[in-house]
Amino acid sequence: MAIGDAMGRLVRGGLPVRFTAYDGSSAGPPEAEIGLDLRTERGLAYLMTAPGDLGMARAYVSGDLDISGVHPGDPYDALVLLKDHTKFRVPTPSEALQIARGLGFSHLKPPPPPPQEHLPRWRRAVEGLRHSMMRDAEVISHHYDVSNRFYEMVLGPSMAYTCALYETPEATLEEAQFAKFDLVARKLGLEPGQKLLDVGCGWGTMVRHAAREYGVKALGVTLSLEQAQWAKEAIDREGLGDLAEVRHLDYRDVVENDFDAVSSIGLTEHIGVRNYPSYFSHLRDRLKPGGRLLNHSITRSHNRRTETGAFIDRYVFPDGELIGSGTIIAAAQDQGLEVQHSENLRLHYASTLRDWNRNLVENWDECVAEVGEGTARVWGLYIAGSRVGFERDEVELHQVLATRNHDDGRADFPMRPDW
Repeated sequence: MAIGDAMGRLVRGGLPVRFTAYDGSSAGPPEAEIGLDLRTERGLAYLMTAPGDLGMARAYVSGDLDISGVHPGDPYDALVLLKDHTKFRVPTPSEALQIARGLGFSHLKPPPPPPQEHLPRWRRAVEGLRHSMMRDAEVISHHYDVSNRFYEMVLGPSMAYTCALYETPEATLEEAQFAKFDLVARKLGLEPGQKLLDVGCGWGTMVRHAAREYGVKALGVTLSLEQAQWAKEAIDREGLGDLAEVRHLDYRDVVENDFDAVSSIGLTEHIGVRNYPSYFSHLRDRLKPGGRLLNHSITRSHNRRTETGAFIDRYVFPDGELIGSGTIIAAAQDQGLEVQHSENLRLHYASTLRDWNRNLVENWDECVAEVGEGTARVWGLYIAGSRVGFERDEVELHQVLATRNHDDGRADFPMRPDW
């Protein structure tokens, strides 16, 4: 059986793209602007042994499957087209057997996955308890210790790997990231002389913003050694050493408890939903009475427990978990925090991702030289796919602001927000 014929049989209504394969077969409209080219037998084995997004990702990351008509640093248009106009159907058992026989049973032996792929969930479970300190440190290293230079090219000078805030549609990525950190600072009511704890601080951008713009003594902690080293150098470069500090540390190991404010920007996605009670309890205990907590995290559009897709779990955020903002708010309230405000920045994240893809395209050759084409392809696919998810309201981004009140109920919070 020709590969193109098999592909055509598995798609309802036909493919919206031109599909070609190494055996000379094809499917889909010849005049399509976007095409898929299956180049090798290994790519076919990836598709047959892991049907769905994981097999496609393996073939694409390894270079066995190419996408024409888009840049690998920004395959957004291809993903939108496939998502809107491709409806795969599940073959009957007899049809599946016929296709497997026609394509060759030898292709049912799984090839080794690309080196960018992380262990499957069951293997991670064998090697460590999910969200234990050791396992969290390992998966954070898998994602963040890629290359600081690579992140500089993709994220831009702000080195902020979180949703920006576009005050106008024309705002640049740098302007939008500054606006995001400033919004966090204003929601926290930062003032000179106060103390801020930033958990999961990344490359220390919030820490440096709080110190530089508000005169706050700020401590950041991150599980990524490369992030911590980069942040320390940036603090020294800006002359902020008397106010700003970043430690290579798990947030659970922070013992100081006299902070005026705590910010958590992009950490909650990594800690596990079942750990929310201990997470919010720990952060509450770090605050002075009257102190504020700002939790900024990717959320789902619902509060049902949903496993992360195979591509994201294996290639991007191993062990990552998302849930709706209602679960986050309830967990914070159950640990004695008063939730004062919640805000959804979903479309701002779509714009942020658009600009990260643009940076990756503009710096493609240098990014490939830095981390290899396979890893660069992972990032182009992941960022563009995430943009589609935010645009379609499959995922959201919520900032939840809460206070640790005094024993008599005083929150030291204005009757109306003042930011």
